[in-house]
Amino acid sequence: MAENKEDRTPDQSRRSFLKYTGTAIGGAVVGGVIGSAISGGFKNKSATPAPSPSATPQAQAGVDYNRAPMFFNQAQLQITEAAAERIFPKDDSGPGASELGVAFYIDHQLASPWGVNARTYRTGPFVKGEVTQGDYLSIQRHELITMGLQSMEDASKSKYNKTFVELAPEEQDAILSSMEKGEITVVNGVTGKTFFNQFRVLVMEGVYADPLYGGNKDMQGWKMRKYPGNQMSYTNIIDKDQFVVMEPRTLHDHFVH
Repeated sequence: MAENKEDRTPDQSRRSFLKYTGTAIGGAVVGGVIGSAISGGFKNKSATPAPSPSATPQAQAGVDYNRAPMFFNQAQLQITEAAAERIFPKDDSGPGASELGVAFYIDHQLASPWGVNARTYRTGPFVKGEVTQGDYLSIQRHELITMGLQSMEDASKSKYNKTFVELAPEEQDAILSSMEKGEITVVNGVTGKTFFNQFRVLVMEGVYADPLYGGNKDMQGWKMRKYPGNQMSYTNIIDKDQFVVMEPRTLHDHFVH
């Protein structure tokens, strides 16, 4: 009489499956993992005790998981952080670009559709624009930034025999100044001036944009300027004659939990 499936325990069903599977493939692995399972390996408890719940790694409180590269490799991120700090350095007024997470803001922007010039007219001819127009580039924004960073690195090694991050602050300033003046070429038809202008804009955006985008850590960029951030209303202070310092608010503060 056929065996009733309801009378078979899950362990018996597993053994049957493993047994017939081993037969079907010629028993090649019966002596290995499956063989040990058939002989009761699945039922035997490991000699090593399971870790207690307290031994399980816990998520670190206060960790900003947004501070991670999405586009740059580690070397590019380090150069970006060092260059951004020279453009917006730490001083008595408050933190610099490095502490504010500006490098991560730039990284996230390049990883976004903006980095590949989405929604931008991309058909030539690509010609040098007037002073009031700026350049119309044949390369994408992420290419401009990564090639610009590489040009800074090459110039640093050529002039000082050191990487950009190894340079003294005044040496880094000299490289950035050369980029700003267009004395360093990024790629054919594109000078360091184009790169520097775009990079500086990104740095300032990273300092003052909503923390949602990766920079302006803890709204410190806003707090230095006493900027109120994203307030819902100013009706309670709009008639006041004196400047009112408000605790800044971010887009996150308006999220309904």
